[in-house]
Amino acid sequence: MTTAMARVPNSLTGQIVTPGDRRYAQLRSTYTTSASPAAVLLPKTTAQVIDALRYAREQRLPIAVRSGGHGFSGASSNNGGVVIDLSMLNRVQVLDERAGLVRVEAGARWANVAKALAPYDLVISSGDHGNVGVGGLATGGGVGWLVRAHGLTIDRVRAVEVVLADGTLVRADAEHEPELFWLVRGAGAGAGIVVAFEIEAAEQRNVGVAQLVVEAHPDGRTIREWAAYLSQAPRELSAAAVLYAEGRSALMSITAVVAAESLRRARPAVEPLLAIGKVLEHRTDLLPYPTLVPTAHLHPNVGQQRGTTTNGLFTGLDDAVARAVMRAVTGPGRAVIQLRSMGGAVNDVAPDATAYSHRHQDTLVIASVFPPQGGAALDAAWRAPGARADGAYVNFESRPNPAAFARIYPGETGARVRRLWKRYDPDGVFRPALLTGQPTRPGQQGRVGQSSRSGQPGRSGQPHRRRR
Repeated sequence: MTTAMARVPNSLTGQIVTPGDRRYAQLRSTYTTSASPAAVLLPKTTAQVIDALRYAREQRLPIAVRSGGHGFSGASSNNGGVVIDLSMLNRVQVLDERAGLVRVEAGARWANVAKALAPYDLVISSGDHGNVGVGGLATGGGVGWLVRAHGLTIDRVRAVEVVLADGTLVRADAEHEPELFWLVRGAGAGAGIVVAFEIEAAEQRNVGVAQLVVEAHPDGRTIREWAAYLSQAPRELSAAAVLYAEGRSALMSITAVVAAESLRRARPAVEPLLAIGKVLEHRTDLLPYPTLVPTAHLHPNVGQQRGTTTNGLFTGLDDAVARAVMRAVTGPGRAVIQLRSMGGAVNDVAPDATAYSHRHQDTLVIASVFPPQGGAALDAAWRAPGARADGAYVNFESRPNPAAFARIYPGETGARVRRLWKRYDPDGVFRPALLTGQPTRPGQQGRVGQSSRSGQPGRSGQPHRRRR
């Protein structure tokens, strides 16, 4: 039932997008999920984020917060609710060039961050696609192209600016609001709206980039040898591989990145990968870091990549796991499997230093299926390797629920995350589906009404729900 209508704050005039607005088609959805929110708010400043949050709460509709909208869960939009879209809060500022300290607003995309830092010969290891938004990745973890050399993105965060559920703006770092600072680095989805990060970038201009395609042996030996080498390789080397079926066999497409300024240093780190299987394609180049997350990646997110994804963290991939992964790729479900190298600098950090506690594993395995395959096919394909997993990563889980929460935030880490989400958001404004397992359902429509007097949106008596 629609009740009295709330007036849009003057500061947000022209920055609310509703169905019928020509901008709505490109703002309604995420990369993986089509959605139909009642309104999308586009704040440009922190003060406007506070106004947008206050307005959204007055509507009593589900609330989602979006930085980029690439997230597999689709939680950065909703059906019938209000989306606070941070894409116009996107400034990148070098605060201290010598120390590499950079302030990055949450709505920036990583392609723009890399481009802005390139003149300073600075880099932030930040995922593998330039269109990913800063906020979602830098509050969940951040497994980037230089992860073994420089750690997760959250490991380089030195301070955050957060708008809490009650509209309070808080700066948190190791000395000020340390509990909030701990929470935001790995479990930021239930903490508030992070509007900016101060990140210690690394000095780097060029990187060695090797691209290989090898045949993946059906008994799993190719996967096992890939993981075994990466687990003890020089930490300057990070790598990602995609396994996919090719007829009755499977191929493994590898991108290996070396934090080196010359091919003379890069090639020896990559060379052992040439021995793990029959090489079908191979080239190694020295490239500027922004080439890995280029501005060519930038695009609207309109639900174009539907699929179902889950993941697990592993310490070593033994024969049984490697064979199970190969069966997932070549079996009836035809899952696409990604392998991401971990370890190195990631494991230098104490498990209790951040809300990302997985500091001993060396491989992240990600499984996805695409239409017409769905959740049942993924479950069947992932059952055997998933049973051997030792933890999971929040940013590669498309079905958030309490069972996923237990894998992502195990033991005391999970208990602490729950306590702090409750402390900083006692009303559950940003209550993540990891706790409820009840994301906004397709077709659950709400409406931001129009007042003949003010032309401003109204509100409906539904609970707040969802975030990034």
